[in-house]
Amino acid sequence: MTIYDVAAKAGVSIKSVSRVLNNEPNVSPALRAKVEAAASDLGYRRSLSARSLAGASSSLIAVLVDADLTIEHWKSGRGSDYLGRLEFGALMEARQADYHLMVELVDHNSPVLERDLMALLNSIRPEGVILTPPNSDNGKVMDVLEAANTPYARIGPEAAFERGFCIEMDERRASAEMTEHLIALGHRRIAFVTGPIAYGASRRRLAGYHDAMSAAGLPVQGGWIVQGDFTFGSGAAAANRLLDDSPEITAVFASNDDTALGVMQAATRRGVAIPDELSIAGFDDSPGAGFSTPDLTTIRQPVAEMAAAASQRLIPPLRRLLGEAASDRVIVAHDLIARHSTARPRLDNAVMIRSI
Repeated sequence: MTIYDVAAKAGVSIKSVSRVLNNEPNVSPALRAKVEAAASDLGYRRSLSARSLAGASSSLIAVLVDADLTIEHWKSGRGSDYLGRLEFGALMEARQADYHLMVELVDHNSPVLERDLMALLNSIRPEGVILTPPNSDNGKVMDVLEAANTPYARIGPEAAFERGFCIEMDERRASAEMTEHLIALGHRRIAFVTGPIAYGASRRRLAGYHDAMSAAGLPVQGGWIVQGDFTFGSGAAAANRLLDDSPEITAVFASNDDTALGVMQAATRRGVAIPDELSIAGFDDSPGAGFSTPDLTTIRQPVAEMAAAASQRLIPPLRRLLGEAASDRVIVAHDLIARHSTARPRLDNAVMIRSI
């Protein structure tokens, strides 16, 4: 089917069909409905080659993800479902409007970041860009997008909320809630494994842990906070360090699930019973969290929902449907999922066993 078939079925001109399909302004609702109905009845889809012509809408949304962490997850063989959930949420919205999604790796520390990003925009001409951390807080990236007049949505930004569309969850509050959950179980000696310093999420989650510990009047010993990098290996290393240097701890809260699962494996290999001797909690609710033994207590991060909200604000037909509800800053709800990796501490027994 071609644009000529759509025009014939709708009983309008080729130019009118083009204006509707390219989301041009000043199109009446009646004309838009007539053309979209005809295109739907015929099963018409625009070709990407036609969309690349000067002045045509590309109907393409690009997602920029951190190259280093994405590649590390792939090379490790353990992977991460963050990107999969992100793609799913964005794709489910894009397909409603006959849009396409492209994922690009970006090295946010590259000395030629601006040049490479501008070349990418000139090559694929996306109608909008979704920025994931840490690119969502990279001022250079936002400067390039604004100079190119390319709309963008930021997943989990830390600052400058006046720039672009901001889609987030309250990570600081979620982290505080998990820490409060451990405190409510009776834990008083709670360690925390951080994420990469470059990620605003890492700082927010650490801040939430401090909030809850301070509110409960609980001290935080210096050795209880260990640097991680959102990977399984960093979790295993953190567990070994904590169990060697701070045997008094009864719980470990890791800043993401991959790290928490690394903590769990290392502790188990050392003969530490989970959760009897050590409770472990994570953040994300990745598939592995439900399949581990024991299954992992965690915060469900609404990645797909955030990606969907970003797409809704970048794709003109979907943004029109939202109308006044299409705010420029959206907070998406999270959930605390309590499973079997956390329980009431057996303080004397746990500390005695690990001190022998």
